[in-house]
Amino acid sequence: MRERMVIAGIGHTAHGRLPGRDTISMNVEACRKALADADIPKSAVDGLFVKVPTSRYEAMYGQKLAEAMRLQPRVGGVWDQGGAAPASMVALACMAIEAGQCEIAIVCLADNPKTGTRQAYEKGWGDDAVHGWFSVAGGYAMIARRHMEQYGTKPEQLAEIAIACRANGAANPHAALRKPLTLDDYMASPPIIEPLRRHDICLVSDGAAAVVVMSERRARECGVAAPVPILGYGQGHTSWDVPLRADLTTTAANVSAETAFRMAGLAPKDIDVAQIYDCYTIAVLMTLEDYGFCPKGQGGRFVEEGRIGPGGALPINTSGGLLSETGMPGLQMILEGVRQMRGTSTSQVKGARNCLISNQGGVMTTHATLIVGQPQ
Repeated sequence: MRERMVIAGIGHTAHGRLPGRDTISMNVEACRKALADADIPKSAVDGLFVKVPTSRYEAMYGQKLAEAMRLQPRVGGVWDQGGAAPASMVALACMAIEAGQCEIAIVCLADNPKTGTRQAYEKGWGDDAVHGWFSVAGGYAMIARRHMEQYGTKPEQLAEIAIACRANGAANPHAALRKPLTLDDYMASPPIIEPLRRHDICLVSDGAAAVVVMSERRARECGVAAPVPILGYGQGHTSWDVPLRADLTTTAANVSAETAFRMAGLAPKDIDVAQIYDCYTIAVLMTLEDYGFCPKGQGGRFVEEGRIGPGGALPINTSGGLLSETGMPGLQMILEGVRQMRGTSTSQVKGARNCLISNQGGVMTTHATLIVGQPQ
């Protein structure tokens, strides 16, 4: 990128149960806070990239939000890649700025499945509903079972992921779930859709988040205090529905990561801290494999002995992730990546120079990756 791009500001609402809040009002709040964090006036914003609310689709949603914010952006709209959309939208904002289509962009999302409707997560899944496939969890359960059969992955290894995320969430005052988890707690939790237990599955949360994206040059001109450089990004989309896939234990996350690593000039061994999309524990384990942190099939061994927990060799999800902070899909992980690079995380990794962020949508259907670095 000729003009290196940065995340200049971040903002979010409360997480959890927010009765009476619609998605427009939550988006406006998060965007206002992100602009205040960057110390940028609303009048300077000319790009608006919005994730469609999962719980309730609305036509022309991006324009409704722009109207509520009193904006007339030069470029923007609504994207739907499920939980992969936030990182993809940051990349799209970077490309739009690089192409001269806008100068300062907001990327945001809001949803209210906790107090609104969670039907999008619970519904019958296409034609396979006649065979009992209801809810997104059904697809992840199939994938988890296949990984266990193919590679010998154990429930105790999935537990390591849940325990690490919950430990970080317990230290985060903004987390919706702040109770630490033990292995005994995990093993005693009820199965939801075997082999997945309750603690393998993320929260359902209301909330919103936003980031401000601009060029490094523009950030200097505006006097932004702590602009976090975007070092690399990538996407990769499996696209096929689960029953049609030739291999259930490999995803296009590898394509996404390879693209981002190449752009950043980094490799897995160079990553100091990671925010790995944890809608389900099996998603974290497979993403670590597909990103090249360990060989395929060895994700279970890789996460053992606290490697990914606080103080581990590769700390992950340092704000608690979807399993503990908020089930709001994906953008909160980018916010935490920014906090890590600024040195302001509640579970700060000492000396971290870069942070890898993964976003994923559907049933391991879409994938996007960001890598961010320390402010200069």
